[in-house]
Amino acid sequence: MEWSSTALRVLRAIAELGSFTAAAGALGYTQSAVSRQMAVLEHAAGTPLFERRSGGATLTAAGATLLRHASAALDDLDRAERALHGIEPGGGTVRVGVFTSIGAAVLPETLTLMRRRRPDVDVVTREGPTAALTRSLRAGTLDLAVISARPPYPAPDDQDPPLELDVLLEGELLVAVPADSRLGRDGTVGLDDLQTATWVSGPHTTGEHGIGVWPALPQRPIIGHQTRDWLSKLSLVAAGYGVTTLPPYLLALVPDTVRVVRVAEGAPVTRRVLLARLPGLITDAVDDLAACLRDAIDGLPLP
Repeated sequence: MEWSSTALRVLRAIAELGSFTAAAGALGYTQSAVSRQMAVLEHAAGTPLFERRSGGATLTAAGATLLRHASAALDDLDRAERALHGIEPGGGTVRVGVFTSIGAAVLPETLTLMRRRRPDVDVVTREGPTAALTRSLRAGTLDLAVISARPPYPAPDDQDPPLELDVLLEGELLVAVPADSRLGRDGTVGLDDLQTATWVSGPHTTGEHGIGVWPALPQRPIIGHQTRDWLSKLSLVAAGYGVTTLPPYLLALVPDTVRVVRVAEGAPVTRRVLLARLPGLITDAVDDLAACLRDAIDGLPLP
């Protein structure tokens, strides 16, 4: 059975990005070229490697098996190329992804701790949504991923083998209000006040309001502004243009012009921060970076 490194990179890109179209865009190929590469690879493998669906493509069991070995082989090729050019660090490279809102809170301290512990290791970071980071772990383009989870805390995907998950933090969702607002003067706010408040949220998806809206409101919220960026959300709150939810790990980033309050009614709304990786042996460098992530999160000021 023969296949090219190009075909294996296409396989990995489709698995990581979730579609032939996205893989083609990322690799700079046409979609027809990506499809041809996969047709040749599936012919060589003698079995389908992806299930094609209207929403994208998912690996078959055979595709997942090939991907695990292909990712290891591609990583070896990349390391060999870096070594030939004299740019491979002595301790190797560790790749970590973090979900969008937590990066500002933990990455600077994590990298500082890692530099002290393992100055011979090059750490490469990226940010993205939990679903994308999970696919990247499966594709072998990340060694570790810091992902988010909501109750009832299902597994991040349904593929085998299950990812190894370590709870780094679990805490209550809070609400950020302008410092001079009448809301939450005693440190708490009720659902009636939140229902009539204007919200600063992330872009919403079908059937679900964007991140930044209290999830247990009895009626449809009033959305005044939408932005993905947490700094923009907090700036809009500080200027008096609305309120937004705040995960507990962002408390250290809240300016003096914003107050943080708890919701007094209903069951607490909790969130988890998880450290995810593929099962199996890990290098000392990956283990050291995981320890630095834990230490950075342990050092966060929490309510």
